[in-house]
Amino acid sequence: MAKRKTPIDYTSRDFDSIKESLVDYAKRYYPEVYQDFNEASFGSLMLDTVSYVGDVMSYYLDYQANESFLSTAIEKKNVINLSRQMGYKYQQVATATGLLTTYVLVPANDLGLGPDMAYAPIIRQGSTFSTENSNNFILTEDIRFDDPANEVVAGRINESTGVPSFYAIRAKANIISGNIIEKRISVGNYQRFRKLNLSDTNIVEILSVEDTDGNEYYQVANLAQNVVYKSFTNKGDDSQSVREFLRPVSVPRRFVFEFDGTEYYLQFGFGSEDELTTNSVADPSSVSMSLYGRDYVSDIRLDPSKLLNSDKLGISPSNTELVISYRKNTASNPNASVGSINNITNVIMEFPDILTLDPAKISSVRKSIECTNEENIVGSSVSPTSEEIKQRAISYFATQGRAVTENDYEALTYAMPSKFGAITRCSIVVDNDSFKRNLNLYVLTSDGNNNLSTAPHSLKENLRIWISNYKMMNDTVDIIDGKIVNIGIDFEVISDPDYSKSDIFNKCMQVLSTKYRQKLIMGEPLYLTEVYFELNRVVGVIDTRNVRVVDKNGPSYSRVQYDISANISADGRYLACPSNVCLEIKFPNVDITGVVK
Repeated sequence: MAKRKTPIDYTSRDFDSIKESLVDYAKRYYPEVYQDFNEASFGSLMLDTVSYVGDVMSYYLDYQANESFLSTAIEKKNVINLSRQMGYKYQQVATATGLLTTYVLVPANDLGLGPDMAYAPIIRQGSTFSTENSNNFILTEDIRFDDPANEVVAGRINESTGVPSFYAIRAKANIISGNIIEKRISVGNYQRFRKLNLSDTNIVEILSVEDTDGNEYYQVANLAQNVVYKSFTNKGDDSQSVREFLRPVSVPRRFVFEFDGTEYYLQFGFGSEDELTTNSVADPSSVSMSLYGRDYVSDIRLDPSKLLNSDKLGISPSNTELVISYRKNTASNPNASVGSINNITNVIMEFPDILTLDPAKISSVRKSIECTNEENIVGSSVSPTSEEIKQRAISYFATQGRAVTENDYEALTYAMPSKFGAITRCSIVVDNDSFKRNLNLYVLTSDGNNNLSTAPHSLKENLRIWISNYKMMNDTVDIIDGKIVNIGIDFEVISDPDYSKSDIFNKCMQVLSTKYRQKLIMGEPLYLTEVYFELNRVVGVIDTRNVRVVDKNGPSYSRVQYDISANISADGRYLACPSNVCLEIKFPNVDITGVVK
């Protein structure tokens, strides 16, 4: 008669549980065949062996199952790979940035009344500097020593005449950690989804990738992205405020830069050169969309740049040599403490009219250059933990690389690269009168004196293109000039008789000028209570009797008319400000007045 089978207990997964289940099974179904369950018996050896194998297999099955999900993964490499599937790009290598201070000695002019600016050099972008421990930094912008904003002091004095013979010019510019590396990699026959290992460490970013035919490959967030926004030099009248334009460009040759926890590599698509159809600016005429049943498109929100024929996730290079330029840190910790950057590694120094200058003086200027950092050059040197990477990946995935809330739009506005123009203040307001979700984005920029001004057309056009890459499909964004209201502050304080009135007045002016030199946020009220608070903190001030806001008019001020008395709160605590208006104390040293009694 066939023996009856009892249900298998699948909860027995550790060594002891598996062995116990096996013993019970043997006693139940083989009572006459085997009865020796002594620990020293051969049967016990076999039971231990099977239990051991079962325990190990259960462990690895559980481990592999846990490592397949982001929430339960433990190994950092697996966490990074799972995060990449969610669109999060883990940046292992930190970048340290900050300001570098440089000095040169420039000979005096013929009158001895200042430096001869013909000998004021230009240090070009790409010059390198380093610390004593060979931590290298790259200059990210030109240093112009002929800039009138630079600090100039007497450097050397002619002992016989007492007139300066050389002047020291001090200038600052931004630097970034790392070295520029150029690597050549030969690729053979066509291969789908070609992956190139860079075989290097501490790589921060890929700067350029070109083949032997001069074709450029563009880095994208993912291979499905076939359009990037490229910058072009602005040659218009407003080129001083907006240096470059943004334009969408189709990029059939593209790659993604990946880091799997141990290695850096470039990943290409699976298209071939023979299948390449276009390398031009995105054109709606390239739209490829099959229409069945009807001959019209009802959804006009479709972006034709996402439907180009030149796809297959990009072109995979073949039978060529790729020249890959990238930036890497020379140290695992790229930070530099104050005063540690003193070595000049490679300086690209130019003189505008070098043919007309004295070679001896030029040589003297070249030898005189010195550098230091007056502040810490910092960038996070602590690698995020696996748990931090998990949380960042989940948060990033929730945004979907799109602007959803009003705060998202403001953050994107400020995040636009500065070479396309800088927005100083912005505010976004939902247009309730619109039939759909229309957003009014009010923007202001700054002039050369750091005062608020309206943004030029080219800047707003760059901002429009920049935001269009992130905004929701059903959102429309109107970029509108914000309004500037210039105001002044008039105060009256009571002083302690033991203190000088003039000293108290100067201190009050200094306190308020310092506070309001920083521009208010668009839509931010001016709190008179803060003025009272700051004045009462001044040593020698017994009480602040009155604070009044006045409207500033004139050729140097904004033409916007604002009724101050109508916008002062009922309790007199603050001056209200609409969302599209920015209150500005344009000239703090002049617009702030007062009296000490």
